[in-house]
Amino acid sequence: MKTGIIGLPQVGKTSLFKILTKAKIEEHGFSNPREAHVGVARVPDERLDKLSALYSPKKTTYASVEYVDVAAIGQEALKETGFLTNLRNVDALIHVLRTFENEAVPREGPIDPLRDAKNVEFDLIVSDLGQVEKRIERVEKDLKKARTSDLEREHALLLRSKACLEQETPLRELEMTAEEKKLIRGFMFLSQKPILYVLNVSESGTLGADLEAAVSKYKLEAIAQRPNAGATAICGRVEAELAEMDDAEASDFLESYGLHESGLVRLIRKSYELLGLISFFTAGEDECRAWTVTLGSKAPQAAGAIHSDLEHHFIRAETIRWDNLLEAGSEAAARAKGTLRLEGKEYVVQDGDVLHIRHSG
Repeated sequence: MKTGIIGLPQVGKTSLFKILTKAKIEEHGFSNPREAHVGVARVPDERLDKLSALYSPKKTTYASVEYVDVAAIGQEALKETGFLTNLRNVDALIHVLRTFENEAVPREGPIDPLRDAKNVEFDLIVSDLGQVEKRIERVEKDLKKARTSDLEREHALLLRSKACLEQETPLRELEMTAEEKKLIRGFMFLSQKPILYVLNVSESGTLGADLEAAVSKYKLEAIAQRPNAGATAICGRVEAELAEMDDAEASDFLESYGLHESGLVRLIRKSYELLGLISFFTAGEDECRAWTVTLGSKAPQAAGAIHSDLEHHFIRAETIRWDNLLEAGSEAAARAKGTLRLEGKEYVVQDGDVLHIRHSG
């Protein structure tokens, strides 16, 4: 699953990408709109840390999110085939919005993240509208040659999509059935992708309070509360300093700002949630590992995330919540207490489950 990082020039977008993924990128940035940077960030998880402390495994493996950093967005960039391809191939968007003041980093006009969010959203909508209109023309020509139920369904959905976009409403807010989503999945519409707005704020002595208040202060609540959207805040300058510290130094540094965790931890967690993902765990002496599945996945699908053969030969899943396992101290103790249970093929895996798959393979 990929998350694209977008933003206007000089908002700290590529710096955020470098901190997230620890990628080494030349400071001069993009030479053309077709270029994209790709990197992977580990999803921090205290639950996995605690399970690892219980088992002392040879290896601990965290879930991960892939991030794609594209060139600065705008109407001209959205006309570039390469730029559009990079953006369409992601599953969700992070839109970095500047609120920090820094005379050394130029900007156009006054700082107004709500304006910037709306302007970029409008550009995404216009891009999608052009694509929808072209497809409608093609489908209507095909319908004149041969009227099929598939073409009629697609035509009706495209007309609904066009009406939605003409009202300047992103497609992520258009209600669709699972079948309808499948019908237009191949178009990879930009305004249909879930979006997380990330405010990049100035460093201050009251950073903890500033981060908490940022979404409200800059009037982003309304757009952040819309379907398939969210918002959070970070301080890129502080995160860059944190990235250079060991765990003990970082903890003291965060405490000095009144923070319990870094903004990047919240950002990664929120982008993970935005994609509709959850983690379940496998735990043992060889490895403690977080596995990624979509929300609502059943036990055989979770088994398939580990290995396709396990899904095919699935029998049962031994299941326990991570905190119940920690409380019991071991699987044997949990089994004796009755908190370790057997679940069948219809069990819906919960975030934080520890699973042991029984199979016939």
